[in-house]
Amino acid sequence: MTRVLVLNGPNLRRLGVREPEKYGTTSFDDLVALCRDAGRRLDLSVEVRQTDDEAEMVRWVHEAADEHTPIVLNPAAFTHYSYSLRDALAQRTAPLVEVHITNPAAREEFRHTSVVAGVATGTIAGFGPMSYVLALQAVAELIAEQKTP
Repeated sequence: MTRVLVLNGPNLRRLGVREPEKYGTTSFDDLVALCRDAGRRLDLSVEVRQTDDEAEMVRWVHEAADEHTPIVLNPAAFTHYSYSLRDALAQRTAPLVEVHITNPAAREEFRHTSVVAGVATGTIAGFGPMSYVLALQAVAELIAEQKTP
């Protein structure tokens, strides 16, 4: 079973209470359960983490690079300005799928640019919590492709 880190940036622990008209009513605990359930179906061992601390996020990315661990990442606000996170992600050694609950391109202008997209394998956005399930499916497919000679 392949280990996958699902990393979440600032304010995502507030899911369900933070702007439910944008982010829905699914709580962070519900999101964790959704990711773990999807992981089991996909034969992935999913570990979900959240931090409001940019340095902690960078450490987690370094850990994943050192261990060749795939990442599903919702960088949240770090998406738009964190060059330290982008530089850490550029060192990745396994698939990286950027994920967003909302569609940043349909939101405020400052949300239209992702500094991490250029180093990600791909981006999935705008499907609510299902974005995470789709990202995990993509990771499972990418892993399967790597195993095929």
